[in-house]
Order: sequence, then C-alpha cells, then structure tokens
Amino acid sequence: MASTVTTERSARPGYGQLLRTKGAWTFLVPGFAARQPFAMLTISIVLLVRHTTGSYGAAGAAAAVTGVSMALFAPYSGRLADRYGQRAVLMPGVVLHTAAGLTLTALALAHAPLWALFAAAVPTGASVPQVGPMVRARWGTRLKGSPLMSTAAAFESVTDELTFVVGPLLATALCTAVTPSAGLVTEAALTLIGGLLFAAQRGTQPPVPPRGEDTEDAAHARVSALRVPGVRVLIVTFLGIGAVFGGMQVSLAAFTESIGEPGLNGVLYGVFAAGNMLSGVVCGAIAWKSSPRRRLMAGYAALALATSALWTVHSVPLLAGLGLLVGMCIAPSLITGYTLVEDLVPVGARTEAFTWLTGAVALGQAAAVTVAGQWEDRLWDGAGFLVPMAGTVPALATIVVLRSLLVARARNRTVARGVGHREPVTVD
Repeated sequence: MASTVTTERSARPGYGQLLRTKGAWTFLVPGFAARQPFAMLTISIVLLVRHTTGSYGAAGAAAAVTGVSMALFAPYSGRLADRYGQRAVLMPGVVLHTAAGLTLTALALAHAPLWALFAAAVPTGASVPQVGPMVRARWGTRLKGSPLMSTAAAFESVTDELTFVVGPLLATALCTAVTPSAGLVTEAALTLIGGLLFAAQRGTQPPVPPRGEDTEDAAHARVSALRVPGVRVLIVTFLGIGAVFGGMQVSLAAFTESIGEPGLNGVLYGVFAAGNMLSGVVCGAIAWKSSPRRRLMAGYAALALATSALWTVHSVPLLAGLGLLVGMCIAPSLITGYTLVEDLVPVGARTEAFTWLTGAVALGQAAAVTVAGQWEDRLWDGAGFLVPMAGTVPALATIVVLRSLLVARARNRTVARGVGHREPVTVD
C-alpha cells in the first residue's frame, strides 16, 4: 500500500503535515474521547475506595487488580483486533467495561467487602478499550512508507500525556467537589460514548487479513508479537514507566492529604503530566540524527536519575519542580519505545505489540499503586516516592544489558534489485 500522504523524503516531518493526512481527524477526535478514561480509571478507584474504606492500602489493591487484569487481557484484545478488526473488538468491549465500572462503583458505595470489589475490578480492567494502540495502528496504515511515522509516534505520546493531564485533574475535581463516585461514573460514560464513536470509523481501521489466505500479514497476525525479543525488552522498559505513574499517583495523593491540602493532588499530578506532554511536543518537532535505541537509553537514564531524588523532597514547590522534571524524562522513552515497535514488529502484529506495551504500563502502574499504598500506610509519610526509583533503575539495567535486541532484524522487503523477496510492495 502506498502512503496516504505525499511528502518529499528530504522534507522535515511536522505536526501540521501529519494532521493533514487524509482521514486523520475522523479517528483522532473520537479516539481522544475514548482514551481519556484510561487516565481517569486508577485515580478514580483510589479516591473512591479510599473514601469508603479509609485505607490507601485497600484502595491501591483494588486499583491494582484492575491494572493487572487490563495488563493480562490487553494483548489478547490487541491480537483479536489484528485478526478480526478493531470494530469487532470495541463494540462489545466498551459495553462490558461500562457495566463493570458502574458495578464496581455501586459495590464501593455499598461498603461491600474487599473481595467483592476485587471481583468487580477484574472485568473492569479486562475490558478497558485499547484505543491508544488502535490509533497507533491506524497511523501505521495511513502512513506506511512515510517519514511521518516518527512524528506520529511523538504526536500520540503527546496525546497520551494530555489525557494524563486532563484525566487526573478531572477525576480529582469530580471526586472531591461533586461526589467520590463521580470519577468512575464519568469514566464509564466517556468510555461508552467515545468508544462507540471511534468504532464507527470503519474507513480508517487497519485492513483485516482475509480468512483462508496465506498472506504475509495474515501469517504475522497468527504469531504473537511477544515472540519478538526486542518487544520483551520494551515491555520491561514500559513496566518501569508504569511504576512511575502508579507511584506518583498514590504518593502525591498521600502527600497532599498529609499537609491538609488534598485538592493539590490533581494540580501536582497535572504538573508532572504536563512536563511529559511538553517534552513530547519537543521530541516530535526535532529531526533526530541519533538512533531510537540510543535515545531510549539516554532518556531512560535521565528518568531513573530524576526518580531517585523524589523521596528526598518534602515541600510543595520542590515536589512540583521535580515532578515536572520526571515528567519531562518520560516522553522521550515512550516515544522511542513506540517508534522501535514500527521497526521490530510486522504490520500484522503491531496492534498486539502496542497493547503489550500499554499493558506493561498498566501492570507496572498496578504494582506501584499496591506497593506505594502499603508503604504509605505501614512506613513513613512519603515512602511511596521510593517506588518510581525501584521500577526504573532495574529497567534501565535491562535496557543496557539487552540493547542489542532493540535492533530490527531484516524481514522480507522490496529493494531496488528485488533479490530474495517473494512479493514486491509499493514504497514511496
């Protein structure tokens, strides 16, 4: 398939050029609404369950069950989307998620036992729509063979971080100013409306491999992206990033409550996420000469260093400044990780690969929420800030040791002489 945008190879990719891609806005707008709940879910559960039980440990555990469930089921959802189409997976998924989220809300308000909350949290997490990976897969289809792919990866990272700015602020405001259940109710409503609108955009979804045909894309869709060694390294990388998100959410909430200013929680987390978003904008605007692997190693080293200082800070201004710095270190790692997927994974398995990474963030976030909640309850105030460091330092060591796996191996491609390839494809 030829690229759906016309661009000179020598031209510098830009956001304006990217957004002029034919059909882009038809999936970007509903996609933004549908992925917003992802940033609201964990903090909404934490605030609601903390209100009804009085324990950050219980709140973190309930949120963790949701995150683990999502991490386990997200890759399966992505694989089904690669094989049967995004619409076929989204339509029943958003309905199930809405019902499960409202059930969890009702149980929490009824002061149900913790095991009942866990039982409702499982389908709530398992049915989280994987809209972010689906949008990335649609960019891959629209921009195949275009130098705008790295710009699209940066744009998606910025969009993700915008949701992590808006989502926690919205959820915190709803839970504190309206009612503790308002965050989860709004999350369920946005999932249903945005998900159905996104699923309705059939024209931009990646083509479904024809059944019964042994095409290369169909063959790749039957093979798990987890078999690609570089994807496994990236999963560890994104687990560490999830630990930063989860650790910051619980620790900031506990910190602001300990100083008698719970309303500052959303502001401090918004500053953290804003740093992530701003650095993502910059990363997408730069014409990088260094390889994505090298950028990943440098960005992740900065992230591990910045998170190592979090537990030493005990004032709002300093915490806001350091949180901004930590956020600024996340986007380069996210962007380069998703960019590497484009090189490492065949087209027919990319939605699954993206969901493995998204699921890894959710799993890391779930583990971090649990550990940070327990440490805040059992140890000293601010102990939860150790969790982001505990997640990123081992992940950095993994990247350094296994960096050779982040280089794409040659796959069947068309080159000038056409030697050793079964079937030519159109390239720009």
